[in-house]
Amino acid sequence: MTDLPQETGDERVDRALTGLDRLGALPVGEHVAVFEEIHAGLERTLAVRGVEGEGEQADAARQ
Repeated sequence: MTDLPQETGDERVDRALTGLDRLGALPVGEHVAVFEEIHAGLERTLAVRGVEGEGEQADAARQ
């Protein structure tokens, strides 16, 4: 497909993106479901990172 990096540096994001590997074996009509699944996984990762980031910001403010 493209020459994108194989890893993003975030294990959770990398795991979510491995779902893209399935696209080649699926009919185009099934791609949307895969994209939605990956998108949901990325949203969960961002939500967790946001909560983690809030804790880090609070810690930094106390110092």
